[in-house]
Formats: sequence, structure tokens, C-alpha cells
Amino acid sequence: MLVVFLSQHALSAELKPGRAVEPYWGDHQGGISTPPQKHTYFIAFDVVSSKREELIELLNAWTLASAEMTAGPERFDPKADPNQPGKSSGAAVGLSTSGLTLTFGFGATLFEKEGVDRFGIAKKRPEALVDLPGFTGDQLIPERTGGDLSVQACANDPQVVEYAVRRLARLANGVAVMRWAQTGFNGDFKANETPRNQMGFKDGTLNVSTKDAKAMDKHIWVGEEGPQWMRGGSYMVIRPIRISLEHWDEMKLSFQEETVGRHKVSGAPIGKNKEFDDLELKRTGKNGKPVINEYSHAALSAPENNGGTEILRRAFSYDNGIMHINERWPPWRQLVTFDAGLLFQCYQRDPRTGFIKLFTKMAQIDMLNQFTTHTGSGLFACPHGVKPGEFIGQDLFS
Repeated sequence: MLVVFLSQHALSAELKPGRAVEPYWGDHQGGISTPPQKHTYFIAFDVVSSKREELIELLNAWTLASAEMTAGPERFDPKADPNQPGKSSGAAVGLSTSGLTLTFGFGATLFEKEGVDRFGIAKKRPEALVDLPGFTGDQLIPERTGGDLSVQACANDPQVVEYAVRRLARLANGVAVMRWAQTGFNGDFKANETPRNQMGFKDGTLNVSTKDAKAMDKHIWVGEEGPQWMRGGSYMVIRPIRISLEHWDEMKLSFQEETVGRHKVSGAPIGKNKEFDDLELKRTGKNGKPVINEYSHAALSAPENNGGTEILRRAFSYDNGIMHINERWPPWRQLVTFDAGLLFQCYQRDPRTGFIKLFTKMAQIDMLNQFTTHTGSGLFACPHGVKPGEFIGQDLFS
């Protein structure tokens, strides 16, 4: 059973504003500087084949499928053979692409694992693709950590992202197996409005502007310091962070705001009125103490406290239902709680001077740590974009 696709021009004309097609081909991969969509599906794979040519065939198949899925809505072919399986689930028939993007990454173990150069690419592993250190407070689950390959589908329709991931996973049969996955969502906030997270605060106020080309080149896109296959790409850190939401909800509003360093309603720095007002961390109150607590999340993550370090956060909330845990606060009970929190995700030119530099300190003294637990982790090198006739990461294998 075959499917056919509308042309990108025809699709763009029929979609409503905010649901336009995101181009797959380009200098950079989609889903990095793209405005965050409403839904995401992240999945990591382990490559089980030892054959270089099979890995290349998979990347080529993923590239072609991604170009199709992002170009236009899926249609059933009325002339398809009913005695043959379809090339996809058909779950997206009748749906627009909803701004679908597909972003691919390569983990360190793709290059070398247990001392073995698996695909003849070990020498092309970038210096910046390091093994993330163990951070204070980490409670990482091995089954939710690492991976050889990563795929992230983002769109404004949850069925579209699920359909895309299933199609790509099917193409991986025999070559790679699914290692771990996490879905996520954003609220239906207005365009150019900072979304709120599950803690009720605006999330992502201080972020690199994707509209500022100079800032993106400085902080996000890999330059001439990287290998050819990574120039114009970026390094993605992704970490599911479980938040003790019930515990947080019982805290006084004043304590919540002190912990974050911002007012809950406006998102403005403590003592100010507008969200994008400067933090001015040196401000002191009548008692001589800083207006914004020096251990607050806003203060510790601020560029002025980190030598100008900036990352591009592209985070989503997640909710996996409920789970049984032991509390991290008195009376340390066993209880059933929400398995929910933040699917933290950030991009940077170099994780050593980006996330690792920022989070090493934050993991130790951030006031938010009493409510958060990092349960998974991954660092992936996301190569530059693809041109028609190429496949993702092609220069890595040349």
C-alpha cells in the first residue's frame, strides 16, 4: 500500500497560520532553531548491526522518509496492492504535517564502544562529544541513558510525532533497536509568549534568540573548530527531570518565587515588573541581602554568573502517569506520585563550555534541586543539515 504526498507549495497554501511546513533540507537541521512545537517524541537507538553499509543504508532511508513526512500530508494510494503492507502506519492520513521537524544525533558509542571502532569512524569523533560527568544528585536509570543514535520528532499534533517515530523505528528493524524514549508537550501559548512549565513559572525567558544570527553562530552552531560533518550542527543534551510537583505545590508562593528568582505571574525578576527586565543580580534590599537569592535558579543560570555562557533551551514538559517512590524530604514516606516533570533539552556549540559548565555548579547549590531528580541523560552530536541527494551525516562516512 503506497502513499503519495502533496507538494510543499500546495501544502503551505492550505495550512492555517502556525501549522506551516518546516523545510527538511537546509544548512541546519530542523527542530533546533525552529520555534518549539506543542508536542515531541524523543527516542534513542542502539545499533545492533556491525556492518558499516547497513548503518549508511539506514541513515539514507531515514533521510528520505523524513523529507517525505515533513513535505506534505500523507495520502493513501487508491491503486495500492491490498495484499502488501503499507510503507507506514497510515496514522497521519487526513492530518497536516503540523510543522513536523525531525532531528538526528549521534552518540559517542556510535564511534567507539568497549574499545572497538565499530564503523571505521572513531577518528572522526569530535573532541566536544565527551562523556557527560556524573553530576551531584543524579539518579540516572541506565535504560534511560545514552544511545548510539537519537531521533526527535516535534510537531503541533501528537499523532503526527508518534506516526513519524513509528515509521523511522520500523525502517531501523534489523539494524538498530530502541533503547529509550520520552514524549513531551508544551501548552497552547500565544506566539512569541514564553510558555509556563508544570511548576507554573515561565520557562525559557533567558535564552539565545534564534533570530540573532551572530548569537547563534557564537553559542549554538559548531564552527571551524569542529570536523566538517559537524560544522553548522550543534550538540544536544537531553535529560528527563522528574519534579516533585505535589511537594512544590504545597510551598508558599513567596518561597517558590525566591527559589526561581522570578515572580510567578509576570515572570519578571524579583522586585521588577516585566519579564525581560535585566536581573541586576547585585541589587540589595533594606536588609543588605541580595534581592534575588544568589542560590536561586535564575541567578545561578545567568550568563553574568557563568562567564557569558549561553545555551539554547528547547524543553518540554512530560507526564508518564504515576509511580511509587520514596520521598526525599521528611517524613521520607513511600508514596504514589506523578511521574512527571521536564524533558530538559539544550543545544550548544560545545557542551564542555555550555551545559557542563553551567550545570556542574547548579547541580550542587541550585535551590530547585530539592524538588528535582535527573533520571536520564544523553549527549548527541547533531550534524549540519542535509541537501537533496545527500543523507544525514554523510560526510562522516566519506
